[in-house]
Amino acid sequence: MKKTVVKLEIYDDRDKRKAMKKVSSLSGINSISIDKDYKLTVTGDIDPVIIVRKLKKLCCTELLSVGPAKEEKKDVPKKVEPEKPIDVWRPYHSHYCPHQIMPEYYFVREDPNWFGCLL
Repeated sequence: MKKTVVKLEIYDDRDKRKAMKKVSSLSGINSISIDKDYKLTVTGDIDPVIIVRKLKKLCCTELLSVGPAKEEKKDVPKKVEPEKPIDVWRPYHSHYCPHQIMPEYYFVREDPNWFGCLL
């Protein structure tokens, strides 16, 4: 069983019905569906090349994917991780080199009546 996904370039419901009719006439198909993006999904024992060849006569087609019909789910037990404590405070990390000496800047006030506002 294969699952084949084909993108169709159709623009109305009439072409959609024609595509469904052409594909449903093939033998070995279990299910057919078209979604709103006009992606045709065909499941069954059929060669994807035959599907595309049939639809090429109607519209432009693009084969998107071919794979197994149902994927087997493997039950893998998940590891239970202990809860991590929440970091409340994180320090700011800058590009600081501890070996580099940073110059210290300071302001010298020459006017004794200056209060910090120039306006």
